[in-house]
Amino acid sequence: MKKAVIIGSGFAGLSAATFMAKGGWDVTVLEKHATPGGRARQLKEAGFTFDMGPSWYWMPDVFERFFNSFGKQVSDYYKLERLDPSYRVYWNDGEMNIPADYVELKKLFESIEKGSASKLDDYLREALYKYHVGIDKLVHKPGQSYTEFLDWELVKGIFKLDVFTSIKTHISKKFKHPKLQTLLEFPVLFLGALPEDTPALYSLMNYADIKLGTWYPHKGMYQIVEGMFSLAEELGVKFIFNSDVNQIIVSNKIATQVIANQHIAYDADVVIGAADYHFIEKKLLPQNCRVYSDKYWDKRIMAPSCLIYYIGLNKKLKNVLHHSLFFDSDFEIHGKEIYTTKQWPTHPLFYVSIPSITDDTLAPPECENLFFLIPVAAGIKGDTEELRETYFKQILKRFEKHTGQNIKDTIIYKKTYSISNFIDDYNSFKGNAYGLANTLTQTANLKPTCRSSKIKNLFYTGQLTIPGPGVPPCLISGEVVAKQAIKYYG
Repeated sequence: MKKAVIIGSGFAGLSAATFMAKGGWDVTVLEKHATPGGRARQLKEAGFTFDMGPSWYWMPDVFERFFNSFGKQVSDYYKLERLDPSYRVYWNDGEMNIPADYVELKKLFESIEKGSASKLDDYLREALYKYHVGIDKLVHKPGQSYTEFLDWELVKGIFKLDVFTSIKTHISKKFKHPKLQTLLEFPVLFLGALPEDTPALYSLMNYADIKLGTWYPHKGMYQIVEGMFSLAEELGVKFIFNSDVNQIIVSNKIATQVIANQHIAYDADVVIGAADYHFIEKKLLPQNCRVYSDKYWDKRIMAPSCLIYYIGLNKKLKNVLHHSLFFDSDFEIHGKEIYTTKQWPTHPLFYVSIPSITDDTLAPPECENLFFLIPVAAGIKGDTEELRETYFKQILKRFEKHTGQNIKDTIIYKKTYSISNFIDDYNSFKGNAYGLANTLTQTANLKPTCRSSKIKNLFYTGQLTIPGPGVPPCLISGEVVAKQAIKYYG
């Protein structure tokens, strides 16, 4: 039986492992940490349970498709609940719940801008087309040749996909009110790039948000990790935890072994890098086996990093939702501070998740579990505890003002996490949290290749290669890369 060694057990690594095992391979996953999940690890402290990374469950069809590929269903591993309202937005002049019901959402749009309800129908009709063509035709491509895209439906629909128009321009043609523009732009700012630099193709994210909904897996996002881990083990995948990979041995352009913890060697017929792409190239491979130069990497436009606070309170909160976005600051200024001037934000937007509102298993009785997140530029210096505390005081004050509740004196657990932690824990390039920005020049074949051009049996998966950042794309990335490995070496 041929041997595959996978470096990293995040969503992409777990996906690749299960598809390789399904293909009849002997699969070993080497994971630096004591548990699977990578950036989607779980933190348990003082009776609180936190998802350390992803907290939004969008595109449920992608998760269902993944488990269906193995004759399973999502419900075999975890229970889903659709959130309604989907989330709340706090503005300078008040708050706004985003209803899960589409008819109610159209009423909300119409109340803000006359005529916008019918325009939303048109906008989402176009986004539906992009979603289905994008998922079915684009993201499942390995990006190895432009001939992959010689598909008649893609060719005839190229202008309907809006790849040459920015999403900012696309939205502003239909909606004039700043609040509606912000609501439709926020998914790309938080996860991808400036709206003016992101192709309007990504309005498919608005379809995912509005039509497919915001969901919650009972007991937290880590249930997805545990489900995928359980499935992988069912298929015979072996996991070696606390296994820090130090080197990939290469002979005659073939990766023959992966070395972990300085001296333990794992033989391989195929190696799949599901850890940070830049780290694997720069730290695990000899100089002559690296595809990309330092100059190349420095020119990449990175999606944001994060400044995160995991907070436990000794009281319950009133009139708050599971997800809240604080847009009581200037949306454009913060975006430019992430992507253009690349500085610590002056007055940041931020996001708060309070999953214990939905799920009381995540906090002790009469307590609350909060997750605060500020998007920040990747690669900036000065990530100190003092800086983190300064920002925490700022956003805590705004949270208390908008919710009308004091929480400063009820905090019984607090942990911070930012750029330096992403580097230390995940070998993350520039401390990024989400990978490469989804700009036109970093789409499909223009991303770092999923198959090394210098080492024939070395493949890459995850957020720095195809199809891009986010949990659903990482599931797809693992599948695409596993199928490429099997195609060439199966």
